[in-house]
Amino acid sequence: METVLLQINNNKAYKLLEDLEAMHIVKVLKKSSQPKEKLSARFAGALNLSDEEYNRFQDSINQGRNEWERDI
Repeated sequence: METVLLQINNNKAYKLLEDLEAMHIVKVLKKSSQPKEKLSARFAGALNLSDEEYNRFQDSINQGRNEWERDI
């Protein structure tokens, strides 16, 4: 017997799996998943920048944003 992890993208497919489970063909091990972690929480502090590096990074971002707003 082999255990396989599936992602169900369609309610009809989930119903089909429930029917297969009722017939003892497959066994659903976990019926719900955890809520996804926000990307902001996942990557917060990931750069580990010094204060000077952080300020240069912010200046670069602001400069890029200012360039977007210019009429060409």
